Amino acid sequence: MKKFSYQATDINGKTVRGQEMAEDYQDLQQKLKERNLYVTRYRDMGANDAVDVKYKFKTKEVSFISRQLASMTSAGLSLVRALYILQEQQENKRAKAVLLDIYEEVQKGKSFSEVLEAKPGVFPDLFVSMVAAGESSGTLDQILVRVSDHFANANKTNNKVKSAMVYPIILLVLALAVVVLMFTMILPTFADMMEPEDMSPLTRGMMAFSDSLINYWYIYIIVILALVFGFWFCKRVPAIKLKMDELVLRIPKVGKLLATIYTGRFARNMSNLYAAGLQMVDCIQKSVQVLGNTYINKKFEEVIDNIKLGESMSKAVEKTGIFEGMFTSIIYVGEESGTLDTILSKAADYYEEEGDSAITKLVGMLEPVMIIIMGIAIGLVLAAIFPMLYGGITNVS
Repeated sequence: MKKFSYQATDINGKTVRGQEMAEDYQDLQQKLKERNLYVTRYRDMGANDAVDVKYKFKTKEVSFISRQLASMTSAGLSLVRALYILQEQQENKRAKAVLLDIYEEVQKGKSFSEVLEAKPGVFPDLFVSMVAAGESSGTLDQILVRVSDHFANANKTNNKVKSAMVYPIILLVLALAVVVLMFTMILPTFADMMEPEDMSPLTRGMMAFSDSLINYWYIYIIVILALVFGFWFCKRVPAIKLKMDELVLRIPKVGKLLATIYTGRFARNMSNLYAAGLQMVDCIQKSVQVLGNTYINKKFEEVIDNIKLGESMSKAVEKTGIFEGMFTSIIYVGEESGTLDTILSKAADYYEEEGDSAITKLVGMLEPVMIIIMGIAIGLVLAAIFPMLYGGITNVS
């Protein structure tokens, strides 16, 4: 099924423009003729993109789909039949539409990987690459099991991060609420206890900030929104994002923890892709892309160039300085022994465990920061209030 854009005339000679799904030009003519439209111009816009439905499968869904397809194909069902059953079981209408379209395309004779490649963004690139490797090697069911395990672990890690972030987020909201409450409700009640000229510079500053927060709150909201938009915009400027991704890896402690997380992800993806039979260069490119760090991507362009020139992977990776020496030594042992996929899998187990610990530490760093913010806010308010209280008591005496 293809998408066509067309220009047609109706029975009154009026020009009509639009888009229509059809198998070919003859099918397009027939469909429009049924609506009393006659084609005068048309353009083939290519394959149907999931029946115009845009849907990105989540990590959990990819793991489930992989596991189901692996189970059914291992049990002797054809891939076409397995895809039909899979889309029949799907409750999400948008996901069902995409899976139904995949089933129809595969039923017409296209390969599973070919159909997936025609739908960029619907499934992760790693899933598409693994399926292609499984089809070419005739081990699709085994590859799908490996893919399912990979995305199941990725989903578990994502859930850990979300769970770990709950408390810091609550603490952040509480800290902001405390600051706003103290400066808008508590501090103003002491404003009449002392004349402005008798206040200390700190007290006058706190009072001025309190007044601005009460009377010009909308300016603060505009500034916050501008900062958020500015950050969002910078993340989409390649040169700025490259520098930001580099700087985050150079932050003391934080950079090292992030490098540990990246090492685990790289090792796992590299192991899966290499075991599936992909070429070394393809494995590296796809493994680095999923890390989401443009600086690492840039550094690994040199790695790929060096490997193409005949250099070993371990030596090329070591030159980047991103991964620790122990990991490059592991790669070297795998290359020398011819068991790169196996040794990378074991390394991934270790670094993923270290990565979980790193995530816990990163999140743990946020908690004292929130507490310090609240402490500073409370301390400043008290420092501003005490002179007024003391002055009030002295005046009463």
